[in-house]
Amino acid sequence: MRFVLAIVALVLAAVMIVLGIAQRTIFLEPAFTSLSSTVTGDAKYTVINPSALAGSTGSQTINVRGDGAIFLAYGRSEDVAAWIGNDAYATVGLSEKTGELTSTVTDAVVPDNPNGTSGAAATPDAAAAIVNPAGSDLWLDEYAGTESVTTTLALPAGISVLVASDGIEPAPASIRLSWASDNSTPLAGPLLAGGAVLLLAGLVLYVLALLHLRRSRRPRRNLPRGPRMPRLPRAPRPKAIKASQITQSRRGITHRVAVVPMIVVSGLVLTGCSADLWPDLSTASTTTATPTATPQSTDSVEAAAELPPPAVTVSQLETIMSEISRLSAEADTNLNTDSIATRFTGPALEQRLANYKIRAVDPAIAPLVALPGAPLTFTLPQQTNSWPRVVMTVIQDENDPSIPTMAVMLKQESPRANYQVNYLFALEQSAHVPKAAPAIVGAPAIAPDNKLLLLPPDQLAAAYADVLTQGEASPSYELFESEGDNFRIQVADLNAAKIAALPSTASIDFAAMAGSDETVALATNDSGSIVSVSMTETETVKPVDAGATVGPAADALATKALSGITTTAKGFQNTYRDQLLFYVPTAGSSDKIVLLGFAQGLITSAELP
Repeated sequence: MRFVLAIVALVLAAVMIVLGIAQRTIFLEPAFTSLSSTVTGDAKYTVINPSALAGSTGSQTINVRGDGAIFLAYGRSEDVAAWIGNDAYATVGLSEKTGELTSTVTDAVVPDNPNGTSGAAATPDAAAAIVNPAGSDLWLDEYAGTESVTTTLALPAGISVLVASDGIEPAPASIRLSWASDNSTPLAGPLLAGGAVLLLAGLVLYVLALLHLRRSRRPRRNLPRGPRMPRLPRAPRPKAIKASQITQSRRGITHRVAVVPMIVVSGLVLTGCSADLWPDLSTASTTTATPTATPQSTDSVEAAAELPPPAVTVSQLETIMSEISRLSAEADTNLNTDSIATRFTGPALEQRLANYKIRAVDPAIAPLVALPGAPLTFTLPQQTNSWPRVVMTVIQDENDPSIPTMAVMLKQESPRANYQVNYLFALEQSAHVPKAAPAIVGAPAIAPDNKLLLLPPDQLAAAYADVLTQGEASPSYELFESEGDNFRIQVADLNAAKIAALPSTASIDFAAMAGSDETVALATNDSGSIVSVSMTETETVKPVDAGATVGPAADALATKALSGITTTAKGFQNTYRDQLLFYVPTAGSSDKIVLLGFAQGLITSAELP
């Protein structure tokens, strides 16, 4: 019976080990699934659409080959289509019939008018001359190389990949998509380990059976005595065997028989240590990374699915702000007006250009506060599929209180234009940014003439200018919160100081009015709005007596640098541009309009005609 059990254990062990090895050899599935496509034609851009990227499950490994420079980027499908616009391009998709990649070429479209393009995602593009997609703010990420570029991504639905060279040469033709297959064999480990255990058990049973058989053949003791047998003649004694004639001891044989199975068992156990050979008994789930790392709730995701997408993701905006911060720091140091104009526009650009002009004349003038690129503590992109687009963000470094908290309003005019800083404010210390939708949802833009707010956005600057000049006598005074409004205090103190320093032979007049810059408003959760406006302040200094002269104060270095005058009999005028950020509550609310942040800068100073 022991031999039978040993044989059964050894046979089962052999079967299990063979099956375990077969799982990792002849039955092993391929580690990758690959599809390839060769694009024909001279199209400068190739788009790998979401159907091709979803040709198999898992992350996508994209390999692009060409003769020269290769550029690869991914972004929302609508953004990729908008960037291409009316240019010719090739599309790599997936055939539902054959399961293979297909490539088609779409010819260039001539717009109906020279100023616009057709299609829902296309808009008048002031930057149509830009043909190189590298560096566009629309991309979630981008890669570049020469002759070959390979990257592994985990792109969800709604994301497309753009492949190009430099926008002048044709796009690379060879495209290969690969997906890592799950070729794990969770039964291989248990089969090999179980086979090793059965092999060891079978060998033990076999040895025990041999020992039992050996003991059964020995003479038995205490046998009953029978009749006495006659004595037989003594058999001849065998010759003694010399030690040199013994070639192998029984102990050596036993040792070898025991060592061989142990070596086999150890090898099998060690080969079964890979995680792919064992079933996954862990309960924790693994989440695949997506292009945006913004935390999102189920409600937010469902809401986002029913609304236009946000203009940018948080990770996109972090990259954009990092680039703008780096460029502005270089431009501020070198007084580079051309460079700063690529990333600044509107009143934010006007204030910086004036500062460059002043510092070029008088280097003792301090530069403007540097724009930090991180960390972003608040992000509110516009909900939109069209252009122009706006995004608001707040940058606050809690570890360095010397750096003021900055609020930035960015604008992207067209798909091929990059985001530019339109407004740049220093937030009030007591400012509390109202609750707004999460970045994954974004906020709709509010029309400038919206009557559902306490004050329409396009009337906000004029009303505040009236409060600034008339104070409590202004009809709009009660609409604005005075507590915590440091800008009003600052303007009043500066004007009082200028009046006190003015000689008796001169007069000074102050005025304020709404600026001509675009009003930008984004909705908040309480049906209110965050509104950015500009305002223009002027101070006019004139002599009051015939023959008298006036000039900038001794400490007015900026005025002297801009005007170039020391004294004049005509008088002079200084113009300041104010950037103001307000929270405007909904109509009928008992709350007041609150100033959240501001920036003021001298932009012109000139002699009166």
